Amino acid sequence: MSRPTPTSTSAHTPPAALASGRCTLVGAGPGDPELLTIKALKAIQSATVLLVDDLVSDAIVAHASPTARIVYVGKRGGCKSTPQAFIEKLMLTAVTEGENVVRLKGGDPFIFGRGGEEVEHLRAAGVQVEVINGITAGLAGLTSLGAPLTHREHAHGVVFVTGHAKPGDAGTDWRALARTARDAKLTLVIYMGVSGAATIEQELLTGLPADTPVAIVQHATLPHQRHAVTTLGALHATITEQGLASPSVIVVGDVVRGVALSSHDAEAAAARADSSSPLRRAG
Repeated sequence: MSRPTPTSTSAHTPPAALASGRCTLVGAGPGDPELLTIKALKAIQSATVLLVDDLVSDAIVAHASPTARIVYVGKRGGCKSTPQAFIEKLMLTAVTEGENVVRLKGGDPFIFGRGGEEVEHLRAAGVQVEVINGITAGLAGLTSLGAPLTHREHAHGVVFVTGHAKPGDAGTDWRALARTARDAKLTLVIYMGVSGAATIEQELLTGLPADTPVAIVQHATLPHQRHAVTTLGALHATITEQGLASPSVIVVGDVVRGVALSSHDAEAAAARADSSSPLRRAG
C-alpha cells in the first residue's frame, strides 16, 4: 500500500501571517499636512499599525484610522532616540502578525530618512516594501521663502548633503564640495548641519566667497517656521544670534538672493497698493 503524500509546508513557503501582512514606507513631508500626497494620505488612512517618526506632526497622524495602533519611534539628533534595530524589529513583527504597517517618516523616506536601511532589512526577511515619496524639507524650506533651488542664471543643479555623519565616518569633504559647487554652479542644501555650522562655514569658505548667500530655515512649512538670510561668512554667528536650532535646513548658493528679492518685491507691492487705496487718497 502506498503511503499518503505528505502535506507539510515547505521550508521556503512564507507563513500565512507574513504573506497577509504588508509594509509601506510613507513620506509625511516637511510638516504641513496639506503637503501630503494623495497616495500617502490613503496609506495612512488604511494602516492598522503606524510607526511614527518624531518629526511627523500631530495634524498628519490625525488622519489615521481611530482603530489603528500608533507607535511613536522618535529619532532626533542629540535627543533620546529609539534604536534603529528595534524599529526594524517592530516593523517585521507587525508584518508577520498580518498587519498593514505604515512606517511614517518625516520628509522623504529615501532622503536622510534611513529608509534604504529599513527596506533592505525587510526585503532580507522576505517582505516586499512599497515606498511613497514625500516632499523633503530641503525643497520645501526654500520654496516657502519664495526662492528656487535651481535657476538657469544662478544654479545648474542642487546637492542634498548631511551635516551629521555616523560615528566612525569622516563625513562630508566640505572643501571638495565647496570647489565643486563653485565650479559647477550648484546649490547646497545641508540637513542636520546646525550643530556643526562653525566647521561647515570654515570649510566651505575654502572654496566659496564669504558673501555667498545663505538661508537657514527651521521647522519648514509649520506655523512656527523661522528663518534667517545671511552670508556664508556669517553663518554660525547668525544661527547663534537668532537662536536657530534643529530641525533646520541650511541652503547655500546664489538662488538664496531670490528670498531677499521676493521680500523686497512684496513690500514694494504692498506700498504701491497702500498708496493707491481710495481711503489713502481720501485722507
